[in-house]
Amino acid sequence: MGVSAKDPREEVIQAWYMDDSDEDQRLPHHKNPKEYVSLDHLAALGVISWSLDADNYETDEELKKIREDRGYSYMDFCQVCPEKLPNYEEKIKNFFEEHLHTDEEIRYCVAGSGYFDVRDRDEKWIRVWVKKGGMIVLPAGIYHRFTLDTDNYIKAMRLFVGDPIWTPFNRPHDHLDARKAYVENIVQKGSNNEAVDATA
Repeated sequence: MGVSAKDPREEVIQAWYMDDSDEDQRLPHHKNPKEYVSLDHLAALGVISWSLDADNYETDEELKKIREDRGYSYMDFCQVCPEKLPNYEEKIKNFFEEHLHTDEEIRYCVAGSGYFDVRDRDEKWIRVWVKKGGMIVLPAGIYHRFTLDTDNYIKAMRLFVGDPIWTPFNRPHDHLDARKAYVENIVQKGSNNEAVDATA
């Protein structure tokens, strides 16, 4: 029986359940023992991902195709590090406030690395480590937060459908249509599927 080819995304995106420690947010926060989360599990939560050629993003046909297929007409770059971001410490704290958006959040790491934390269906935190070449899409309505890791640097391409709206809605904002749709289409649907599996 042949060995299945390794998913190239695993080189640039890794995910795991977080511990409950209140130590520095930039530490990995692994549970003991470590509890990794598959990219398929993330996809079931609506978090989709790609591994792309970050050294050639200007001419990358795969990125071009993703943008065309998903309607990502807007693009800019954001650098997060003490030297490039005014009020760095305050901004990092703000990014780490649990929030949602009413549109997708698309981030393509072209240099450095960072952590995107997302809630699973049981409200547990999953830490998603995105490194150079990793691109992720957080669905509208998912509660999440962001922090740098201990390297203190990320340069990310930000993509958006139409004019960008970066408004964060700090938790709780369960009354928003985007949140209701996410709960109905992802959280409840997934819970129902798991209940069916348990009785199979």
